[in-house]
Amino acid sequence: MRSGPDLIVLHEHPEWQKPLFAALERRAVSFLPFNVARAAFSNGEPDLTFDPVGVGRHAPLYFNQASPSAYIRGNTRAVPLALAYMRSLELAGARVLNGADVFALELSKSAQATLLRTLGIDCPRSITFNDVSALSAYADTVQWPALLKPDQGGSGARIQVVDSMRDVEEIFDRDPSVWQPDNLFLLQEYLPHDPEQGIVRLELLDGELLYAMRVKTHGRFNLCPSPVCNPDEGDGACAVPAHEAVDAPPVEFVPYPDVPRDAVETAQRIARAAKLDVGGIEYLETDTGRRVFYDINANSNLRPSVAAAFGFDPFERVVDYLEGQITARAEALRDVCGG
Repeated sequence: MRSGPDLIVLHEHPEWQKPLFAALERRAVSFLPFNVARAAFSNGEPDLTFDPVGVGRHAPLYFNQASPSAYIRGNTRAVPLALAYMRSLELAGARVLNGADVFALELSKSAQATLLRTLGIDCPRSITFNDVSALSAYADTVQWPALLKPDQGGSGARIQVVDSMRDVEEIFDRDPSVWQPDNLFLLQEYLPHDPEQGIVRLELLDGELLYAMRVKTHGRFNLCPSPVCNPDEGDGACAVPAHEAVDAPPVEFVPYPDVPRDAVETAQRIARAAKLDVGGIEYLETDTGRRVFYDINANSNLRPSVAAAFGFDPFERVVDYLEGQITARAEALRDVCGG
């Protein structure tokens, strides 16, 4: 009989995880958190079950909740540790939800754009670069204004609207630390859209729509749906990116029950191609009538107040899914071990 937990949750932001952990506790799911912000793990166990420091056990199921935005909270090393740990787990045969390949996709806006393009889905035209001078080869193809954003995004960090190549040069000349965390940036097509309509975020669970919401940005780029960062009332506790329109009204999250069915089906196609277990996919509708998908989020901070408008607790639904995965994994392991 196993003595360890049924689930280990990789994370870096304890405040974000409180609703999930509370739901797991209510349902008496045996789990342990593994904070990858300052962590270590060993691959020296005889059965390669990977004891992480601070956990001390292994589990039949792992759930990745690490975030690309860790670096804006001073936890830059969390991302490579989480990626290395998940790769090691998967090489040893572990089941990791939103595992290494999914996380690697979330870490790269460039890879996301290419995936969307290969699927024939409208997405922003993008140029990926690691040196501003290299952009000169594309000078005649860029339409201004454009959006400047890091390849490893998260919470809108370091996203800026730029009006010329000179603007781009000045940004990096003024502050070379802007290149953090991975020294890659995108110069991306700017997509004018109705601010009253905002963008649409679809939350998916096991390939099915959990709920949809409109997000009215008011010029802000930090669209994190966690109430910790963008509460329904009052000020959030998120690290605010330096270039946001900080004097703008707060971001608004509005339930969107009438999301078009074909938009949902497109998001489901993306989730299947990305092998996304739990996550959020974003699109916007431009002033010229395009529906443009632009962001794939494996770390999904669910919004209880929005889900409540649909009549359920989103974290209870996630725990339903996790329990099903734990049961399926335990049965598979019993079959492998001969009962």
